[in-house]
Amino acid sequence: MRRVVRLLGSVLALSVLCATSVRAAVEAEPPLRESWPHQGIFGTWDRRAVQRGFQVYKEVCASCHSLKYLAFRNLADLGFTEAEVKAIAAQYTVVDGPNDQGEMFERPARPSDRMPGPYANEQAARAANNGALPPDLSLIVKARKGGENYIYSLLVGYEEPPSGVTVPEGMHYNKYFPGHFIAMPQILQPDAVSYADGTPATVAQMARDVTQFLAWVADPRMEERKGTGITTMLFLIALTALLYAYKRRVWADVH
Repeated sequence: MRRVVRLLGSVLALSVLCATSVRAAVEAEPPLRESWPHQGIFGTWDRRAVQRGFQVYKEVCASCHSLKYLAFRNLADLGFTEAEVKAIAAQYTVVDGPNDQGEMFERPARPSDRMPGPYANEQAARAANNGALPPDLSLIVKARKGGENYIYSLLVGYEEPPSGVTVPEGMHYNKYFPGHFIAMPQILQPDAVSYADGTPATVAQMARDVTQFLAWVADPRMEERKGTGITTMLFLIALTALLYAYKRRVWADVH
């Protein structure tokens, strides 16, 4: 009986060890912990970085990923002039209509239009990406645990797989992605874009810039919200001080 118990114990311990090893092999590494200028109570957007991030998205990411909640006129909040916003919108075409003949037609986009996606529908997106569906990036920073740190880590986390690890066909190895195998290839390459301000377009720099842009897209009213919160807190502090002073004056004779 004791031998049976010992045997079962050994089998159980071995099973736990194997399960732990397998889990460790497929679990992603914790994302890098970066410092972001827009975080914290007094954090604000680094508009130069966010503008550079928009360029990275437009020239690299937009070929697969959409931003269906972003209207061109929203770019004015990043410091683009009205003329620049119109010029950016005019680079795209949107489907409009119906016209007087009841037909849909294409026209140059206007600032009031939302940015069109790269594919006509989900089926077209899957067909162009071996069955994988590139997610819309409008809220991706809010939708992924780790937020900006995860998105940044994912973009810089591509590397050669460890010895003995076979990457399935059509997949790529990324140490920060759960399971490590991701359908999206490493889209950021050195000097993939040419920044107008002369900033070196390293992979880390482009990843950081586009992450800040996507964070802005997910929360474009962040600065306004923080400003309202700070103003409210200052008002409440002042009101509390006035009420306390009034209370002391009213009850001064009693004490």
